[in-house]
Amino acid sequence: MKRCRVEVQVSGLARNIHALRDALKPSTEIIFVVKSNAYGHGLGPVVAEAAAQGIRWFAVAYLHEALEVRRHAPDAGILLLGAIEAGDVSQALAHRITPVVMSLRQGLMLAEAARASRIVLPVHVKIDTGMGRLGLSTDNLNRKIQRLSSEEGLHLEGLCSHFATVEPRRPELARTQYERFMAAVDVAEAACGRRLMRHLSSSRAIQFHEEWDLDAIRPGILLYGYGSSELGMRIRTRPWLTWKAYLMQVKTVAAGVPVGYYSSYRTECETDIGTISVGYADGFLRSLSNRGFVLVRGTRRPVVGRISMNWVTLDLGPNSGILEGEEVVIIGRQGGDELWADEIAGWAGTIAYETLTAISQDVERAYG
Repeated sequence: MKRCRVEVQVSGLARNIHALRDALKPSTEIIFVVKSNAYGHGLGPVVAEAAAQGIRWFAVAYLHEALEVRRHAPDAGILLLGAIEAGDVSQALAHRITPVVMSLRQGLMLAEAARASRIVLPVHVKIDTGMGRLGLSTDNLNRKIQRLSSEEGLHLEGLCSHFATVEPRRPELARTQYERFMAAVDVAEAACGRRLMRHLSSSRAIQFHEEWDLDAIRPGILLYGYGSSELGMRIRTRPWLTWKAYLMQVKTVAAGVPVGYYSSYRTECETDIGTISVGYADGFLRSLSNRGFVLVRGTRRPVVGRISMNWVTLDLGPNSGILEGEEVVIIGRQGGDELWADEIAGWAGTIAYETLTAISQDVERAYG
């Protein structure tokens, strides 16, 4: 019996990259965010295609991801957004990986490790302008930047921050962060005595604030085809990942028959119940129990009963004529209908990011 599988059409990534590039000034660099297995799409093939389409920078969360990116993009810049340990400094330099410094303590630790290895480590410095997560606070920023820029072993190349909120109906929230960032740029460049690479906008800011593109942007979900449907958005992209499963069993049951753990669903009439080859172990969110839909023969069929570890049950309708072994689309198009991660996320009470990254790396991925 065939298991579920993901089909990734990398030509869709190429189209999205071209749509984004057409909207940018030639001087604006694209730093493609490929952390978490390229948002569930598969890190290596995605990086290889993006590099073939001219992407020269990538961003990841952890060192092991950066090393995988380097295998597929030997000439690209790689920005490491998460923390890096002192013991990883020589490896980062050997593979031309650029860490982000997020605190004075961490920066001094990296400088000490670099000096011990007799190397100079290029870094970008992150400023916390309102996200409240990672980054140097703006208090005494001049002193912190001066200290970091004077440390032998470090070479400050760039400055970045991250928006907490980009909401057109409340534009002051993002604008306050932008203004804080530009003030930090002035302080940092004065302390360093040179211009730094500036990057601030991720996908949502890119859509609404062209004036904030600066030297580089950091698109993530936008290049995977999501976050471009609202009015007034600057760039339109389309998803390019399809997730399929297969019907393991189809059986006709009477009205009032319980389905799944704890009998959370009972059939309302005689109907066909189908069981498909996917479960929460594969990343099919358990919160979709009794509320999600999939496509069978181009028609939406409801998920019924509790989602279990390896299997999901569907109500196929009375006298459906649907056969065991038929293809079921979880994410993607079939016939005249389509289901994408953002709509599925709405049913589950989450976001498209979680829907995509939840797909297990053990699920087979095919690239075309």
